[in-house]
Amino acid sequence: MASKQLMRVGATERTLSPQEQQDQIGEIRKIIGPITEKFPALFSDASMQRFLRARNCNAKKAAKMMKETLKWRVEYKPENIRLDDVSCEAKTGRIYRANFLDKQGRVVLVLRPGVQSTSSGVEQIKYLVYCMENAILNLNYNQEQIIWLVDFQGWSKSSVSLKVTKEATQLLQNHYPERLGLAILYNPPKLFESFWTMVKPFLETKTNRKVRFVYPENPKSCKIMEEVFDMEKLESRFGGKSLAGFNYEAYAQRLREDDKKMSDFAYSGCSSPTMLQSVMAESLQPESPSSDNGCDEESLEREDEGIQGHSPRSKNDTEDGKLGGVKNAQVGQANW
Repeated sequence: MASKQLMRVGATERTLSPQEQQDQIGEIRKIIGPITEKFPALFSDASMQRFLRARNCNAKKAAKMMKETLKWRVEYKPENIRLDDVSCEAKTGRIYRANFLDKQGRVVLVLRPGVQSTSSGVEQIKYLVYCMENAILNLNYNQEQIIWLVDFQGWSKSSVSLKVTKEATQLLQNHYPERLGLAILYNPPKLFESFWTMVKPFLETKTNRKVRFVYPENPKSCKIMEEVFDMEKLESRFGGKSLAGFNYEAYAQRLREDDKKMSDFAYSGCSSPTMLQSVMAESLQPESPSSDNGCDEESLEREDEGIQGHSPRSKNDTEDGKLGGVKNAQVGQANW
């Protein structure tokens, strides 16, 4: 990690030293209170840095955003979603995790909005959340961002609901901040321009800067694909040389294996999947001898009242998974 990190504040850029970053993180912990210790994944230093970047280095705004995300995760329980819950949408191949990474080792999610979905908007959002959780679970230890690769083949205005698009965009920006590394919109039709005009206002400025348009007939824009991906592994539909495409049976097998990993992680108490893997590896070793504004602290404290009982370490846990009055409250721990 670089010794200094650039963060945008308003229209200017400022540099935070490592000590300044830790001061900001300490401020967030102070504002939110002891509940940060009960949800180590959400309130890890790395996670707090992402929320800080998303809120222009404002600790109070980042704290408010994190409280809202914790509340959402406790209520929505995203890490409890399994393939069987979203299989109808998964079978369409509308969204899937590619079986290759980009050159930086980042997970790639393929979105094909031209593929017809028979699911309701609620189910589409649920599957999107499942895909995000799965992608984050599969991130390498030194990565925290995801590549979105959007294939516009077969796209028309009737393919996508503006309402669902807005909801999805807001959810990703509010609860998965700084997870987007790059969004590549591959060969969008002329008709997409008017739709993009309606979607663009939903995007934060920082998000919009990560969007790239690529057209096969434009060699300059195609350079982006060569810079980001190994062309031998990239699917041919995106100009690569791989003939592999979406195969639901093979994909479902990968997802079911990941579902098991997610269950292990969610109940482990670890702050990240990588930490869980490290703990498990150590447990297999032979034993050795012991040797601005718009957010005030009072409102944040009030929000605690609805969350305090949802700790994964509540004394009220029972065999059926009810923790602190909320079933499967480990949701606060998984995957940020």
